[in-house]
Amino acid sequence: MTAATHSTLFPRVPDTADAVLDGLDPEQREVATALHGPVCVLAGAGTGKTRAITHRIAYGVRAGILQPTSVLAVTFTNRAAGEMRGRLRQLGATGVQARTFHSAALRQLQYFWPKAVGGSLPRLVERKVQLVAEAAAACRVRLDRNELRDVTGEIEWSKVTQTVPADYAAVAAKSGRDTPRDPAEVSQLYAAYEDLKRDRAVIDFEDVLLLAVGILQDRHDIAEQVRSQYQHFVVDEYQDVSPLQQRLLELWLGERDNLCVVGDASQTIYSFTGATPDHLLNFRTRHPGATVVKLVRDYRSTPQVVHLANGLLAQAVGRAADHRLELISQRERGTDPVYVEYADEPAEAEGAARRIRALIADGVPAGDIAILFRTNSQSEIYEQALADLGIPYLLRGAERFFERTEVREAGAALRGAARFGGNDTLLDDMVDLPSQVRAVLSTKGWTPQPPAGSGAVRDRWESLAALVRLAEDFAAARPDATLADLVAELDERAAAQHAPTVEGVTLASLHAAKGLEWDAVFLVGLAEGMMPITYAKTDEQVEEERRLLYVGVTRARVHLSLSWALSRSPGGRPNRRPSRFLDGLRPGSGTAAGARAAGGPGGIERGTGRGGEPGAAGAPRERRRGSRSPARCRVCGRTLTDAGEMKLMRCEDCPSDMDEGLYERLLEWRSGQARRLGQPPFCVFTDKTLIAIAEAVPEDEGELARIPGVVVRKLRHFGADVLAICAGQELADDDEAS
Repeated sequence: MTAATHSTLFPRVPDTADAVLDGLDPEQREVATALHGPVCVLAGAGTGKTRAITHRIAYGVRAGILQPTSVLAVTFTNRAAGEMRGRLRQLGATGVQARTFHSAALRQLQYFWPKAVGGSLPRLVERKVQLVAEAAAACRVRLDRNELRDVTGEIEWSKVTQTVPADYAAVAAKSGRDTPRDPAEVSQLYAAYEDLKRDRAVIDFEDVLLLAVGILQDRHDIAEQVRSQYQHFVVDEYQDVSPLQQRLLELWLGERDNLCVVGDASQTIYSFTGATPDHLLNFRTRHPGATVVKLVRDYRSTPQVVHLANGLLAQAVGRAADHRLELISQRERGTDPVYVEYADEPAEAEGAARRIRALIADGVPAGDIAILFRTNSQSEIYEQALADLGIPYLLRGAERFFERTEVREAGAALRGAARFGGNDTLLDDMVDLPSQVRAVLSTKGWTPQPPAGSGAVRDRWESLAALVRLAEDFAAARPDATLADLVAELDERAAAQHAPTVEGVTLASLHAAKGLEWDAVFLVGLAEGMMPITYAKTDEQVEEERRLLYVGVTRARVHLSLSWALSRSPGGRPNRRPSRFLDGLRPGSGTAAGARAAGGPGGIERGTGRGGEPGAAGAPRERRRGSRSPARCRVCGRTLTDAGEMKLMRCEDCPSDMDEGLYERLLEWRSGQARRLGQPPFCVFTDKTLIAIAEAVPEDEGELARIPGVVVRKLRHFGADVLAICAGQELADDDEAS
């Protein structure tokens, strides 16, 4: 096993401190044993940084050099903190605090507030948008939804950069901020927002850090109490630290230098929130005696993926680019990245779904596949394409695993079985732990085979199946484990937010994908205007977009697909071009910025459009420009660009000649199909497609197939039923089984 490959889910706890170091490569071992003084770890993507720092903490604790309660490890997401706690527990280093900056600050505020201020800590407002809207109303400023979101973002940025309302306009101008409204107006809204909070005695997320900094600065006795508690600090993702978080870290440290920071300037993708890599890049200047370790052995990705990632950064400019790390893959060779050009976005989504279906058929688990996009608004079309092919998926950033209703219910059932299982006939013949769990969860909806399709029923099953797999792994690691032991394990995982894997293709934005990895990654929508995003104007903003794509590329272990569409909608003008970041990297694109791809061999695939299969790598099919005429309204003749209107083949406000009775019968039929498949109704046919069918009243398969939204698979599965309904025929009583 290489140094950073995945171990079993429940590894054996190392017997000794020295055993904690087993399996680390020389650089990781250097990190793990450098326990005194300032340490800076420059860790490239996939180089095992979390492994290095958790083994560092565990080695220090197990060797008796560090007291577990004196260590504070901070990172930026609850998921990352939960993963760190889980790994430390597996290494036998319990008692170490691993938290986000906000969680650690809030915990300290709650403890010290009565002593420092008196009374209870004010209520925390989790969503500040409503307060910002009220502040705008008080200032008689009208904000649309996008402006409201952007002004809220400006307030957050101001607070993490420690900018007060009166200074906002000047600081924003100096920083080159592209402000959503006149800076003086934003300053006014910011001041009104702060006044509202004071009037209502509430605080927001950023106030947690600001108040913690204020108390530690003003009350030396409290600062000393915190410093006596925590002697050793570890900061993960240090390139994402904001000025406010850096100030809090300095107050925690005081005059000491027992600090280990880990980061990669090439993965700085949150500057819009105030994050800056300057603290990482200036670490050696602030700490001249620091130990600096570079991790460049990439254990995650194949040489082909690493080569592309290195190539992306080779074209970068700026200070972060000057400190880029050249990764060296430690894996066997794999397949070349595939570049695919499609006629339009629906074709791109359908093409990605077909390729994913092929990967799953070849044995790649759905949970090891991801589709990553630049903005969350791109998600819906890929959800639909996956649902059309019956491929399960999950949205990154949705409800936490242990907070799902079915998981809470399953936990309660397992807890009851552990307590009273001796009197439960359900468990009489269940001799091992996995069979007991399967028996208990079968009462909650788990079945040996998954339900057909996707939707809520499939989501529930996937959650329960994840618990079954966890029980199987737990029993394999601990053959003598009981149901009560498993319940205790689940409780610890819930506290740490250390969720088991749920099977399903992940859909996520590039920002949300940070810190994650999959066997196969589909980077979609890589056209100019989306990557880089159209509002990235300055050189610094464009370079951050490049780093964002780099983060996406380095999420892939083996399979990597990069695609773009020439137009937004079927029949639209093919006036888009691939992202400039791919120039000189995708075969045939040349080296100059702005060069267009030429046809020919070299691993480029071009999509054939909706319904067709993509050409084989190395033998791209020729793109037939102009083979589609623009979609036009069949009533007024206007060119259609909206996807919904194109499904209807008419403008939304043009008169409809829909057969209302037929539409109602189609709706009733669709509801039955959705229940049978365990899918939401739109996965059978969308409302727009049913309206189009009820307007066209097709008489044969050819006419039905010409209706947008009736793809080949749906024609095969549902065509006979739909044509029968259109012909006025009554379906048999068992029509839902068709």
